[in-house]
Amino acid sequence: MPEGDTVFRTGRTIAGALAGQTLERTDFRHPALATVDLAGRCVRDVRTVGKHLFIRFSGELSLHSHLKMDGSWRVFRPGARWNMPAQHARVILASAGAQVVGFRVHDLALLPSGEEERLVGHLGPDLLDPEWTDRHTATAVRALSAVPSAEIGLALLDQRIMAGVGNLYKTETCFLLGVSPWTTVSEMDTADIERAVTLARRLLLAGASRPGQSTTGELARGRRNWVYERSRQGCFRCGGPVRVATQGSGTHGRPTWFCPRCQPGPAPAR
Repeated sequence: MPEGDTVFRTGRTIAGALAGQTLERTDFRHPALATVDLAGRCVRDVRTVGKHLFIRFSGELSLHSHLKMDGSWRVFRPGARWNMPAQHARVILASAGAQVVGFRVHDLALLPSGEEERLVGHLGPDLLDPEWTDRHTATAVRALSAVPSAEIGLALLDQRIMAGVGNLYKTETCFLLGVSPWTTVSEMDTADIERAVTLARRLLLAGASRPGQSTTGELARGRRNWVYERSRQGCFRCGGPVRVATQGSGTHGRPTWFCPRCQPGPAPAR
C-alpha cells in the first residue's frame, strides 16, 4: 500500500500539472461518478492528509481518493501513450497542457470542499503536515500512550493515532527504535514513544523529498533499508539474519521484518 510520502509526492505532481488550469475534458469510469462532468472547472489546488488525497476544483468541489493497495495517479502530455493498461483507468482529468489519469483508484468520491474533514477528521496528526508543531507531536504521543496493550508495530499503522505510516516505515521505525515490532507500548517509556513519532515523521519527510524511498539515506539498490525485505541480504547494520513474520490478523496482517540481534524483545516462534 502506498505510504504517506508517496501520496504527498503524488499530490505535488498533480498540482504541478493541473493547479490553476481549466479542465477541458473529464472522464469518470467509476459507477458512482459515471455521469459527472467537470469540464470548465479550474483546479485550485491539491491537499493530502496521510494516505488521502483531495483534488480541489472551482465551485468549492473536491475529488477524494485513497490509493488502497495498488492505486496510482500519473501525469501524461496530451496525446501521449499511457504506461498503464487503459482498462485500469478510473478517472481522466485533462487540461490543455496535461492529462492526469487515476489508475485502479476504486475509492473515489466527490464532495463539497468544506466537508473534507468528514472523511479525514478521524485521523491522527498528519506526519507530513507542513504546519507541524510540537503540539502535533504531543497529540500523537498521547494517542500512542493511550493504547498500552497494543504492539508498537500495529500501533504505528493505526492512522487514528498518526496518519501516513505504512508497512515499510512501521518496520524501519521499529528497527531504528531498537525494539521488536511485537513490543507492547506499555513496555516503552515516554521518551521512546516520543522518539517513535519523531522517527516516523523524519522518515516520511525524507521520502517526500525524493522520488525513491530510503531509510538508510542510501539510494543504491539493496542498500535502501535496514531490515525491510532483507531476508536474504541480512541486517544492513550488523549483517545478521533478518526474520520475517506476519503481524496482525486477517486482512490486517502484514509481513514484518526484524533483526533479532538489533531488536531484542518478543517475537513469534519460528
